[in-house]
Amino acid sequence: MTLRTDLLPALAAFESAARHQNFAHAAEELHLTASAVSHHVRKLEGRLGIVLFQRHARGVSLTPEGRQLADAASSAMADMDSVLGALHRARDVDDVVRISTLHSLAYAWLLPRLPRFAAAHPRIRLHVDTEIALARFDEGGPDLAIRYGQGPWTGLSAQPLMEDTLFPVASPKLEGLSQLRDAADIAKLPLVSDLSRQGWPDWFRGAGVRAPRFDERYSFSDTTGALMAAVQGLGAALARERIAAPYFTDGRLVRLPGPALPTRARYFVVTPAHRRPRPAARTFIDWLLTQPGQPDPGAAATQGVAPSRRKVRQ
Repeated sequence: MTLRTDLLPALAAFESAARHQNFAHAAEELHLTASAVSHHVRKLEGRLGIVLFQRHARGVSLTPEGRQLADAASSAMADMDSVLGALHRARDVDDVVRISTLHSLAYAWLLPRLPRFAAAHPRIRLHVDTEIALARFDEGGPDLAIRYGQGPWTGLSAQPLMEDTLFPVASPKLEGLSQLRDAADIAKLPLVSDLSRQGWPDWFRGAGVRAPRFDERYSFSDTTGALMAAVQGLGAALARERIAAPYFTDGRLVRLPGPALPTRARYFVVTPAHRRPRPAARTFIDWLLTQPGQPDPGAAATQGVAPSRRKVRQ
């Protein structure tokens, strides 16, 4: 006998009734009435020409033929559940984009923009991993990374995202701030640094301050740590324009006298050269590359400049 599609509802009702050994329980599981389940089972029995259940006062029980069909139906349903589950998980994985980036950029630049992406692409889910170490693009690793450097990187495809500038900042409550006249005076403050390749010596040279003696009192492994130290009034720090906006917006930091020094490094979107990004990742990358030209959400990155009393020496 060939299995026809019109028998599938009857088989589903039979499999549930056989598993529960009860038509009422099967009806509850399938959101049917008990009489509808009984009708499906009788239809199947009629088509097969065999009795699948023995009916008695206390309920129903499978006949030997019914047990044979129930075992086959249960196995088939389990196989279908497994396949459907795998397909559902595969779809979910396809909708996930894994991103690796620096904590400072994620907090100050990427996160304020993500509501725009979520509104445009509600089905795509983002997993953001923040670390200083370079991402490993092996199996199960990120789909893309946002790197700050000079490139190129072996085995990676790198698309320029945006450039940046470097300038000094401090908390408005930092002692001695009101006495600052120019860039040279910043060397008199306690200074905070991070592990960036461009630091205070580079900035002082760019500002035209010759051979300053300065107190680099605190050092942090990442830019966020250095900026938070400045927020606490420990000293002046160097901030990159792309990640300074939130600190200016809420008044935690102000910009100090002196020029904005172009950074030697810039931001890149990098992906493995040996494989093409998945569609969801490609959608995120295309959106990401449009963001440098968009206004910062609710931020003005160059506001809050501490007043100077005369022109800064260049």
